[in-house]
Parts: sequence; C-alpha cells; structure tokens
Amino acid sequence: MFGLSNPQRFMAFTGPLTPVLWAAAAVLLAVGTWLSFSVPADYQQGDTVRIMFVHVPAAVWGLGAYGALGVASFFALVFRHALADAAARAAALPGAALTGLALVTGSLWGQPMWGTWWVWDARLTSVLVLFLFYLGYMALRASIDDEQKAARAAAVLGLVGLVNLPIVKFSVDWWNTLHQPASFLSPGSSGLDPAYVPAFLTMLAAYGVLFSALWLSAIRAEVRRRRVVTLRARRALEA
Repeated sequence: MFGLSNPQRFMAFTGPLTPVLWAAAAVLLAVGTWLSFSVPADYQQGDTVRIMFVHVPAAVWGLGAYGALGVASFFALVFRHALADAAARAAALPGAALTGLALVTGSLWGQPMWGTWWVWDARLTSVLVLFLFYLGYMALRASIDDEQKAARAAAVLGLVGLVNLPIVKFSVDWWNTLHQPASFLSPGSSGLDPAYVPAFLTMLAAYGVLFSALWLSAIRAEVRRRRVVTLRARRALEA
C-alpha cells in the first residue's frame, strides 16, 4: 500500500481504477434511488423519511472525508510528502459538498419533524463546525501564494479539525440533544425497519464509492497540475 506513495505508481494504479469507481457509483446511485422511492412511507414521518437515504450517507461520508483529509495532513506535515498533501487538498471540496448536503437535507428533514429549520443542537452545531473547518482549510490554502507555506498551514488546520470528529460522532450520546441517536447497528437500539435497510445500505455504499471516485480524480488532477508547474519552472530556469 505504501508503494502507492510514489506518484508514478499511484497514477499507474489509479488510472484504470478511477473509471470503474465512477461506473460503480452511477449504478449504486441509480439502484439506491430506485429503492429509496420504492420503500413504504413511515407511519410517523410519512414520505419525509426518504430524506434519510440522502442525509445520513452524506453526513457519514462528510465525516469520513475529513478523516481522510486529517490523516493525509498528518503525513504531509510530518513526512513532507507531496502526494499526501495532494490527497488532503483533494478531499476538501467533496467533503465540504457532502457536509453541506447533510446540513441542507437535515434542515429539510427537521422542519416537518421538529417544527423548525435549525436549532443549536450539539449534533447540528458540531456538523456546522465541521463544514466551517472545510471552508477554512480551502480558504487558507487559497490565501497564501507560497504553496509550501500554504500546505503547512492548511495541514495544521486540518489536524486541529480532527478534534471535532469525535464530538460530531458522540454528541448525541454525550449530551441531551434534539437530534435522534444512531439507529443502525447501535447497541441497544431497535435499528431500522427491515424494509429500509436495503435502500439505506445501497445509498451508503453509493456515497462512499462516489467520494472515492471524486477523491481519486481530484488527486490525479492535482498531481498533473503540479507536474505542469514543475515543468514550467524548469523551462523558465533553462531559458
């Protein structure tokens, strides 16, 4: 696995893998969407329950994307590895999009259930903080002209943001929140109605594969961009 830390090996390995991931994501999203509209309405939430099949996977993988960003930032900061820095940078935009989608769909779900679009609930607030960390990471990289300084500063911010991940995950357990606790594979819970499990798992897998496809594509684009920058710098020195 660590052999892929070499950019050339990484590009060679991910070249044929990336289109497979895109195709798998498209199939899973199509099947998951069909299943989501095929399940019966909930006896309490009605058709609003279908938002769950978008909201929960987006929230889970928004959290996972920041985990990937944080781990990559660690390797970039400690080992000064260019590919790790590219991986961290590439995770920011899709992670922010997924977290933003989770916030929007959570509001759409919460309004009919709670009677309000937003409350300063521990779970909602910590997810908003996660979204702000994503925006701060991207803004910090864009605000510093020197790429190496930008990478180091952003890596530090990325590592600081990891502190928020357990807060997001366990906020419903640590505090008395309006947001419901985990209902799938949670100890002591009744879990999802069996009718919803296939759609839920399919959409969870679809968002995971979609993030993987987006992430690898973005890393590959970043590697190519850096190669172009390096070649231009060499030609400028030779001229």
